[in-house]
Amino acid sequence: MTLRFYDTASAEVRNFVPLVAGRASLYYCGATVQGMPHVGHIRSAIAFDQLTRWLTHRGLRVTVVRNVTDIDDKILAKSEASFASGFQPEPGEVPGEEWWALAYRYEQEFLKAYDALGVSRPTYEPRATGHIPEMHALIQQLIDRGHAYPALDDSGDVYFDVRSWSKYGALTRQNIDDLQAAADADPRGKRDPRDFALWKGSKEGEPATASWPSPWGAGRPGWHLECSAMVTKYLGTEFDIHGGGLDLRFPHHENEMAQSQAAGHPFANFWMHNGMVTYDGEKMSKSIGNTISPSEMLELASPRVVRYYLGQAHYRSILDYRPTSLQEAAAAVERIDGFLAKAAARFGTDFGFVTGDYGPSTGAVDAFYAAMDDDLNVPRALAALHETVRAGNTALADGDDDSARKAMHAVVIMTDVLGLNAVAGSEKASTREAEALAVLVEAQLAARATARAGKDWAASDAIRDTLNEAGVVVEDGPDGATWSLKRD
Repeated sequence: MTLRFYDTASAEVRNFVPLVAGRASLYYCGATVQGMPHVGHIRSAIAFDQLTRWLTHRGLRVTVVRNVTDIDDKILAKSEASFASGFQPEPGEVPGEEWWALAYRYEQEFLKAYDALGVSRPTYEPRATGHIPEMHALIQQLIDRGHAYPALDDSGDVYFDVRSWSKYGALTRQNIDDLQAAADADPRGKRDPRDFALWKGSKEGEPATASWPSPWGAGRPGWHLECSAMVTKYLGTEFDIHGGGLDLRFPHHENEMAQSQAAGHPFANFWMHNGMVTYDGEKMSKSIGNTISPSEMLELASPRVVRYYLGQAHYRSILDYRPTSLQEAAAAVERIDGFLAKAAARFGTDFGFVTGDYGPSTGAVDAFYAAMDDDLNVPRALAALHETVRAGNTALADGDDDSARKAMHAVVIMTDVLGLNAVAGSEKASTREAEALAVLVEAQLAARATARAGKDWAASDAIRDTLNEAGVVVEDGPDGATWSLKRD
């Protein structure tokens, strides 16, 4: 099998061949920590977590870098607003909060959300404010190569000269003359309105703590520059994959690619972008009230259900949220758990294999691997997973223990790859829960069998009713009672 991924830069699905044999390097854009995480942030993190897990499962040693943008105009503006008289804080906001404290507090909220939904910690998670010297070095490289210049009005700004780089617009296939002015800095001292800021000179009224000395004057880095400097430090001037949300393609990733390549760096071999999340087909917007946050989802469903929902679509497609979405995801997770619970009751959970093995070769398992190799096609992979669950349930009902055990083996591997066994920081969580549930249910069924043998029909019915109220469906057959989890 050959790994293949869609590359935004070439607009085609290409074979993935790591730059270094046996290793893979991935950088994906993390949060600008100006507020609470929204569902788009978490969907992106889950998509690239799935990618990391699959690359690892395929035998590669993966180095993952996810940055934290902890200095930004929006962070400063939000901090400044918190000092204003009459400030009315929203839930979680703090009056009179310094920008660095605000950024750190929200960074912790992102980590809580990532951990709750089983997103693996990256190898490195650098903060922008910790890499100012690297940013200065990159700016100087660009100036020396004729691709950047200090502002013409001595304001302390430094800009990237977009017309000096003939490939500008290549990532998003846009003509430079059709582009609007860059909105990341004042137009002061620019040669061209489209030039974007590499360094922003300090302005009157800004906190001194948000400014660093530089050869061009005190100030702070531009957003696009931060990522180029950090990825180069941790992954080198050429690496395998750069990822992020579709909304980052322009201007952020376009500018990253331009400034890095203009500095002489080959930069990313693949650019991968995940799709957006909508609400009943419409763009989410606070102004019209059609939003849902990760914390709200976690109030409505378990972390595994939320992860299943956010990770079930193809990463490049739009994920549409509807009021019934989490219920549908819960039903799917319950089908998986129901099979694992029954299998664990029969076989225990000493699988006798190492997670990461290919597992038993069946049509559904082969289909799962083929789907994941084909541009991380999770919908097809989930179809193979549920086919394995159905086959496993049939094997259990038919007394075919060999096939049922193989199905259990395969399901655990598939769910592990998709991160469904790692939510809330607990690997194998679903299997342990399934085993505990199975022990309790089987004990109840044994008590019910004793009652039926003694013709105590009232006690037998009471046990069945109690299990039914708990969501466990009991079916009597010629070989005794079987059970499954109730579907919504």
